[in-house]
Amino acid sequence: MLAAAHVCWHRNSGDTFVTEVRFYHLIEQTIERVLPQLLELSLQRGWRVVVQASSEERVEALDAHLWTYRDDSFLPHDTARSPDAADQPILITANDRNPNNATVRFLIDGAPLPVDTAQYERLVLIFDGNDDEAVTAARASWAQVKAQGHTASYWQPDDSGRWVQKA
Repeated sequence: MLAAAHVCWHRNSGDTFVTEVRFYHLIEQTIERVLPQLLELSLQRGWRVVVQASSEERVEALDAHLWTYRDDSFLPHDTARSPDAADQPILITANDRNPNNATVRFLIDGAPLPVDTAQYERLVLIFDGNDDEAVTAARASWAQVKAQGHTASYWQPDDSGRWVQKA
């Protein structure tokens, strides 16, 4: 089960937007299990999403997975190479562009924080807690987010697999 979420996108005293950045720490779960659930919640809330992966090969694998991850459902999506990319509610890409004008960006497989972080209502950085390099990169991203004045929260699954905010 996933934690309930709210949008936190407001102007700070410097008249720039503050983005909510969520750090999801995978421990015994895989991105293939967690990502579809988070994307389903995003669609239920009417959000447009872009998912940034680390390579074109990973984009292709996720594209195939999102069509088949459940027998009774699918997530409407496409890849950035599609001629209809701008019309997609969920777009998977290996670059930092935002062709579907998403307000939520998922960063997986070590994808870096976007230069235009403040253009999003929410960023969701999902990292593998069993990978020391991924943990180190997530810590560096946390520091960067805080230094830029955005809000950051840290989420970890409890014993039942439900996401719990830890910081």
